[in-house]
Amino acid sequence: MAKLKVTLVRSSIGRPEDQKVTVRTLGLRKLQNSVIHEDTPQIRGMINKVQHLVKVEEV
Repeated sequence: MAKLKVTLVRSSIGRPEDQKVTVRTLGLRKLQNSVIHEDTPQIRGMINKVQHLVKVEEV
């Protein structure tokens, strides 16, 4: 199964609470912080919700 590298490139300050929770749930804490996740529908849905805050690369 493919893996995705998710990087936080924009701050969640001033965003709705559900977007802040989604960023935190993805494991992102600071700007330019990256995490690697399996490519599952659940992770894709979370990424889609905050796509304007993150950058996604396939690893």
